[in-house]
Amino acid sequence: MKLRIARVGESLFEGDALSLNLPGSEGDMTILPGHAPLIATLRAGTVRVVDAAKEHKEFEIKKGLVEISNSEVIVLV
Repeated sequence: MKLRIARVGESLFEGDALSLNLPGSEGDMTILPGHAPLIATLRAGTVRVVDAAKEHKEFEIKKGLVEISNSEVIVLV
């Protein structure tokens, strides 16, 4: 799936991802390719990404939003 993680004026990650773990405001969530469309709020915590090369990346966030649509995930923090 295509993934973009951004904050104002800066892109933190942009590329293909195998999985994404997010600290959702209603609880942690795992996003995999083919996930249903979704818009959700995020709470403070760690965003964990497994990229196409199977490398693990982590980003600490304070809050944000995630939008999933057409095999594309956008995380705004």
